[in-house]
Amino acid sequence: MSGKRPPVEDFATDFDHTDPAWVADPYPIWDDLRRRCPVAHTDRYGGAWLPVRHADVAAVAYDTEHFSSRSVVVSEVRPGPHDLPAPIGLAPPITSDPPFHGLARRMLLPAFSPKAVAGYEPYTRKLCAELLDAAAGDEIDASVDYARHIPLRVIVRMLGFPEEDADVFRSFISGVLEDVDDSPEERRARADEAVMEQYMDARIAEHLSQPRDDLTSFLLRAELDGHKLHPDHVRGTMVLLLIAGIDTTWSAIGSSLWHLATHPEDRRRLAAEPGLMDIAVEEMLRAYAPVTMARLVARDVELGGRQLREGDWLLLPFPAANRDPEVFPAADRVVLDRQVNRHAAFGLGIHRCLGSNLARMELRVALSEWLARFPDFELVDPDRVTWSAGQIRGPRVLPLRVLRRS
Repeated sequence: MSGKRPPVEDFATDFDHTDPAWVADPYPIWDDLRRRCPVAHTDRYGGAWLPVRHADVAAVAYDTEHFSSRSVVVSEVRPGPHDLPAPIGLAPPITSDPPFHGLARRMLLPAFSPKAVAGYEPYTRKLCAELLDAAAGDEIDASVDYARHIPLRVIVRMLGFPEEDADVFRSFISGVLEDVDDSPEERRARADEAVMEQYMDARIAEHLSQPRDDLTSFLLRAELDGHKLHPDHVRGTMVLLLIAGIDTTWSAIGSSLWHLATHPEDRRRLAAEPGLMDIAVEEMLRAYAPVTMARLVARDVELGGRQLREGDWLLLPFPAANRDPEVFPAADRVVLDRQVNRHAAFGLGIHRCLGSNLARMELRVALSEWLARFPDFELVDPDRVTWSAGQIRGPRVLPLRVLRRS
């Protein structure tokens, strides 16, 4: 977080999702807005809207007529009507609107089916064990040394990229998701997008000359309406998997470990009752949903009594929807065995996360392996924990002290 803007004084009229108060703890902000201004506005980023009630978030997510997904990250670079390649968008299918979106999404479904994802579980479990083996001493940064490596290495393996190239993607992903208050000039100077495009083109060329059993070759073989995918489509989907599949799951794993470190009763129960893991994972996803998406207003529309204009940004905070007490009893509490839990951690509507099966598997395995090895642990120092800024929320520094090993 760069802190380039003045601090927010009233989130109802001047919100900023990179403000230090939001980054440290957004939940009281959303609670306050639900009571007095459920659709907030800011002039920052050229003007943006923020609904915080579940009903309003759902209304936007299901309304593809008035809200476009052409650009899903609010930043200082607002695309005009003709700035993005239509109908593909920069990262299909998440940046595609109907009807092309449906074609692009259906094409990917086999690659993320429960059966396909199950094939990566042994590798994920082995990876977690190796990371825990390398954790020497009683103090471990659960974010830096554990959580961040798991989705990164899994996605790299799925795409068939060299494992040693995993670090190539970190600065690129950070630039897209966290450095949103950089000016267009600063973003161009970093040249991350150009470097990533060159890298992807090199991997595509390798897979064209030597097809393999991986996701990159799957994309190169795939067809839409009897035609091979456009190169921009292949590259964009590969970029989507890196952006949508790494920081998000890293954040979910880290937030869950943060919760268990700060709530010993939940930690002890989950360690003692491993059969509770599946339902507990859903509750962690609800309570600490990492992803806020964005939309561009496609045509003038009213939302929550506010008049939105064509071209406006709108943040779509699924984490805020998951904390709405009108929908979830005891919404601000983690209830490990919550029975009714139709959370929106993976989004709502046609853009619901295609990789939800993969994210669930990674989170379940990561927590299970950690608790099996370290059933008792605590924060070293709450003041040393740092959280990401922007549209993905999760701990980026998370020093934990191991109290007991198995």
